[in-house]
Amino acid sequence: MRRSLVLLSAGLTVLSAGFSTGPASAENNTPRNLILFIPDGLRALKVTPETAPAMAEIRDKGVNFKNSHSLFPTFTMANGSAMSTGHYLGDTGVFSNTIWTNYTSVPAGDTVVPFIENDAVLGDIDEHFKGDYLNEDTILKLARDKGYSTAALGKHGPTYQFDHTDKPEKAGLHSVVFDDATGGKNGVALSDEVKAALTKAGLPLATPPRGDNSKAGDANTPGTTAANVAQQAYFADVAAKVVLPMFKARNKPFVLVFWSRDPDGSQHNTGDSLNQIMPGINGPTSMAGIKNADNNLAQLRKALDELGLAATTNIMVQADHGFSTISKESKTSPSAKVSYDDTPKDFLPMGFLALDLAKALDLPLFDPNDKNAKVEGNKHPSNGVLGKDPEKPDLVVATNGGSDLIYLPTKDKKLAAKTVKLLLEQDYVSGLFVDDSLGRFPGTLPLSSINLRGKAATPTPAIVVNFRSYASDCGEAPTNCSVQVADTVLRQGQGMHGSFSRGDTMNFMAAVGPDFKAGYVSEIPVSNADVGMTAAQLLGLRASQNGGLVGRVMSEALPNGIVPKAYKGVEKSKKSENGLQTVLNFQRVGSQRYFDTAGFPGRTLGLEPDAGKQKTAGK
Repeated sequence: MRRSLVLLSAGLTVLSAGFSTGPASAENNTPRNLILFIPDGLRALKVTPETAPAMAEIRDKGVNFKNSHSLFPTFTMANGSAMSTGHYLGDTGVFSNTIWTNYTSVPAGDTVVPFIENDAVLGDIDEHFKGDYLNEDTILKLARDKGYSTAALGKHGPTYQFDHTDKPEKAGLHSVVFDDATGGKNGVALSDEVKAALTKAGLPLATPPRGDNSKAGDANTPGTTAANVAQQAYFADVAAKVVLPMFKARNKPFVLVFWSRDPDGSQHNTGDSLNQIMPGINGPTSMAGIKNADNNLAQLRKALDELGLAATTNIMVQADHGFSTISKESKTSPSAKVSYDDTPKDFLPMGFLALDLAKALDLPLFDPNDKNAKVEGNKHPSNGVLGKDPEKPDLVVATNGGSDLIYLPTKDKKLAAKTVKLLLEQDYVSGLFVDDSLGRFPGTLPLSSINLRGKAATPTPAIVVNFRSYASDCGEAPTNCSVQVADTVLRQGQGMHGSFSRGDTMNFMAAVGPDFKAGYVSEIPVSNADVGMTAAQLLGLRASQNGGLVGRVMSEALPNGIVPKAYKGVEKSKKSENGLQTVLNFQRVGSQRYFDTAGFPGRTLGLEPDAGKQKTAGK
């Protein structure tokens, strides 16, 4: 393994070893409020004064974080865990949206591989991991404990994750939580105070459904052409007409998280490009999703102005990840050569990684999301458990999208070596990361190199598989044209994320408010883990830490803050027998690593071919 570092910019180095010692506003003793606005899946370079005027104004008049980073695997729950705690995924244990928990989760549908964007599932996982699966305090919990008014509104899963250990039935302060489940049996209960305020504002007590925006289509039917307008309008109305006035009346500082499902939901389900790479996620439905999120932000800012709160409120806007158009193409995959009822000819089916590994390893395959039904003939699974006994599998595949997780319950090093060798033969693979405890394998890098090995309470994956990505000819910046092979039920031409493409790791980030510089463009790398640490600094929060994989305070964005040094670096694995090498491009500020892109050169967007020396499997 080789590492190299290059100086990126000048200044003084700043380190952050934990949550803050005091608020940024302490010098003038003015109580500050904080709004964290998360436009899910917003690509940084799609924001212009025309496409998203509210976000463009914050970026241009406040702080523009040009060198932003989503954490890999670039999924919602994973990056939400980083924002909410300030820790990397090796500590939070939220390695993707679908993980192996090593027990059967009933709320998730009696599966050991739950999709965790669900309040009931998160509560269930909490119970199985000593009451806190994140194993770290969240900023909303810390703020609530300190007496702040707290609220989280928006998308099911990541919204609740910001204060998932709060118990409304117990005495004390509680967060106001609104998400898709509000008003239903699995929703977080609303207080009588909130219910009365909703009624007075003429708003219903239950969240409206997504409607047409939830329609993903199928192989023959396009998905949605509508943004998630009605549901998000409800959340924005609740925030502007109920929560913010309530917090103003309490006359104490507040923290409000608003997680906008758009543009993510509209980009995932877009019906603009069925089975076609273009326009992909650059069609009118995706653009409507961006504008929808922007309208929500504009409504929140207008409410702050009308309530006289703008001057004392900091606003941080950060997407959880970027986005890519889905490709279902492979020349080497055995599963792409099988005919399926729901998959176009020669396209990869959902579960292709599990199918290909089961065939190559000669292991029986079972679907943990279908009562461990055996997968045979032209059937394909969602997730996969491999081995003679599905209750005691040799290998588990958690299907996620632009990357998948592989778990080895028996920690069999020989099986790990065989699995790695087989993965290196597939053209849809671009980079492999293996648990350090299993040893080093040519062609792969260790999990620790990307901060995936820490103090996680949940099981750590044995292998993280990154899928191939490239830029289409969409006529825009390469990150706006990102395409990736994705293991998903969604179709070619729809949207996905999760890969190590720069299209997925480059998220929109900006901030404005009394504790941020004005009209400042920052070239220093930042990440979603830094969001959690900076929020804690602004709020004057302290936390005991179980893990040491933490972000830093973005001091360069604060008035009179230190501008740190940043370096560029490269880490390379040894080459495999077939000449493949996982390469990681990163930046560093102090002890913090920022991961730009990784994979096999020429197979990951942002990672150029290595002077023609890199071999390509299947060609």
